[in-house]
Amino acid sequence: MKNITVYGLPNCDSTKSALKWLEKNAIKYSLHNYKTAGLSKEKLMEWCSKAGWQTLLNKRSTTWRNTAPEVQQTITAEAPAVQLMLQQTSLVKRPVIETGNSLLLGFDEKLLEKKFL
Repeated sequence: MKNITVYGLPNCDSTKSALKWLEKNAIKYSLHNYKTAGLSKEKLMEWCSKAGWQTLLNKRSTTWRNTAPEVQQTITAEAPAVQLMLQQTSLVKRPVIETGNSLLLGFDEKLLEKKFL
């Protein structure tokens, strides 16, 4: 199995669920905490090219709901979405699981089973 990196926030329920699932299935991973380790523009652009900025931007988050409506209205393309996600990493869907060239967004047990078991 290739290196697995889980990008997320350790206190996020979705990230916790994914980490617990990986540990339960004895799958080794490294955790990249957005808040402490940051997130580069290059990494976000790479993810956008693989998954699309609309999927990566978590519009169901509290952070999005607390974002001013006039700011929300400006997020109509990749560049402003990436800029906003860089400013507020809590807007990035969690977790983002990278393995090789694959990318999984969010916690979905069936997708994890399909990918890793």
